[in-house]
Amino acid sequence: MYKNNVVVKKQDIFTRPCYFLAFGFGSGLMPKAPGTWGTLMAIPCYILLQMLSWKMYISLLLCAFIIGIWLCDSVSKDMGVHDHGGIVWDEFVGYWITMAWVNISWLHIVLGFILFRIFDIWKPYPVSWCDKNISGGLGIMLDDVIAGIYAGIFLLGMSYWL
Repeated sequence: MYKNNVVVKKQDIFTRPCYFLAFGFGSGLMPKAPGTWGTLMAIPCYILLQMLSWKMYISLLLCAFIIGIWLCDSVSKDMGVHDHGGIVWDEFVGYWITMAWVNISWLHIVLGFILFRIFDIWKPYPVSWCDKNISGGLGIMLDDVIAGIYAGIFLLGMSYWL
């Protein structure tokens, strides 16, 4: 499979744990809009994470971010391309940040998905600055984290009227 002019071997995705996580359990292999598919795959994980206490959720989110820096950096270097489109772990973490301060409901899940995708694609400042100026795993993760914060703030504000 080709993405960003780099060959991605499906066997790597399904046999190498780092690739499996970085490619969002395989969702990053979708030929069109892998970030959107990655965010969709983050939803069932989010539903499971909601069983945790808020402190555990935030702790796991922080761990996912820190591990994501290493994970995205490692897989990107191994592939020889920065922020390959199929690497969607950053979308997972960004979506989970979006959803961190609202109650679980199908309306919030859908609105959170839409808002996160808007901010991730639109990349308002400083998302765009991070995307262009910070390299490695931190750069891959940070733009989605900030997009998730923006989306989360909007979702939290909207939840008062829903």
